[in-house]
Amino acid sequence: MTDAPTAFPTPSDADRCPCGSGDAFGACCSPFLRGIGAPPTAVQTMRSRYTAYVVGDRAHLLATWHPSTRPAELDLDPALEWRSLSILRTERGGPFDADGVVEFVAAWREGGDRGRLHETSRFRREGGRWTYVDGDLAR
Repeated sequence: MTDAPTAFPTPSDADRCPCGSGDAFGACCSPFLRGIGAPPTAVQTMRSRYTAYVVGDRAHLLATWHPSTRPAELDLDPALEWRSLSILRTERGGPFDADGVVEFVAAWREGGDRGRLHETSRFRREGGRWTYVDGDLAR
């Protein structure tokens, strides 16, 4: 058994983005996590949020969470490693839509345990910015 990580990974801009898009981190989610612009679609917001979980970026997660459902606090544990993201489907969520849906599966590992989070997430665009509202977990 390996020791659990005690720090979040820090990808370089040249590394592949953790979101699984195939693009370099510096050309994909990194600018959004640094506050340079906002994701133009619901699915890109989902990808940037997944990446924020991977690298432990609480600020980005809270900034992209709709105020009506945003938690007061958010604890992230580097021992919970997010391993991959698969986007299964999207509905609406384009640059001119007011709402959108993204269904995804995210694989995780914590110590010797492994699992998947399968969620259908709802997003809302207000003031030109997409935010995560809530989601339904698949059973």
